[in-house]
Amino acid sequence: MKILVIGTGAREHALARALALDPATTAVVVAPGNPGTARLDKTENTPVDAEDPAAVAALAQRVRADLVVVGPEAPLVAGVADAVRATGIPVFGPDAAAARLEGSKAFAKEIMAAAAVPTAAARVCTTLAEVEAALAEFGAPHVVKDDGLAAGKGVVVTEDRDAALAHAASCLEHAAVVVEEYLDGPEVSLFCLADGSTVVPLAPAQDFKRLLDGDEGPNTGGMGAYSPLTWAPDGLTEEVVEQVALPAVRELARCGTPFVGLLYCGLALTSRGLRVVEFNARFGDPETQVVLARLQSSLATALHAAATGALAELPALQWSTDAAVTVVVASHGYPVSARKGDVISGVEEAEQLPGVHVLHAGTATDEAGALVTAGGRVLSVTGVGADIEAARAAAYAGVAAITIDGAQHRTDIAAGR
Repeated sequence: MKILVIGTGAREHALARALALDPATTAVVVAPGNPGTARLDKTENTPVDAEDPAAVAALAQRVRADLVVVGPEAPLVAGVADAVRATGIPVFGPDAAAARLEGSKAFAKEIMAAAAVPTAAARVCTTLAEVEAALAEFGAPHVVKDDGLAAGKGVVVTEDRDAALAHAASCLEHAAVVVEEYLDGPEVSLFCLADGSTVVPLAPAQDFKRLLDGDEGPNTGGMGAYSPLTWAPDGLTEEVVEQVALPAVRELARCGTPFVGLLYCGLALTSRGLRVVEFNARFGDPETQVVLARLQSSLATALHAAATGALAELPALQWSTDAAVTVVVASHGYPVSARKGDVISGVEEAEQLPGVHVLHAGTATDEAGALVTAGGRVLSVTGVGADIEAARAAAYAGVAAITIDGAQHRTDIAAGR
């Protein structure tokens, strides 16, 4: 089948790479894509405004796509999947109404409450006075979340009440704010394919959201990830499906907004049991990079089954016993003010190393044809090996081969796991 992938980041590069390697795929079009996706076999980039539903739908028809895969959250919330679905082309991604599960944290809390999904206690606030009352109710550490989309950087977790209030004030300038109780315990990301009624889980992963080693510094879109989670309790995936994913999907269907696409379950394994930290309506970045590196089944077949309501007939997904570790290389100034235009060298050398592949995110080519930085998270360097330590060594060998002036990366991704 011919597949159109919407987006520009490392997540979309990972999706395009897996689809291009899939015998079930004849061609992949990535729109707009990046310099990395342009180099994949069976793949071409084409321009489009990814948040313009009519433009994406027209492109899907023009390229005669058999399936459209929408990568980022903003196009989903904008209604891109609705427009494509209206043309009769299968699309992997929820309609705008169901994508509110990510587009509004308040809406997600409503769905979780109705479906009896375990999650943190929370208050939706529209004034600073309400925020102050919620902070007092839950105590420190304070958890303050922008109700709307914030590219993975809308959450502040802090012991500093003034910092929590300042973040809340900035959120209230354009949306409501959600104040939650703090959840202890390790976090897990579990992706689930959904076709409106059936749920199929992928392999669990863990990401690293803070900028600096030791989980210090500001929140980011994610600085690294790894899979599998050898420490995770037995039966975790099944528990998440039964207690979280299926109830949420069924509740959305009951509300008349069936969820078709990728349900991202962000979880905390607390001292009181499993709790949902957040839902997203698309593949997570950088977890996608490690999850797809381990998938042995046909990704194209699985995504098409979800898009066409056929997940119940999908054969069980097969996974490599190898481990995968991704280290994100970010530009100077990220996440506050990412510098652009710095020359990137060493990517080809990194990809010649055993078990290493490099996924592009914030990259571009300048007028001279050189690869340069064009965003905050620049590259995802992924290592695959027999175990976490081998995969980690491969990923960091790849990072060491790459040179970018002022670049940042964490040195402790998957350390000691």
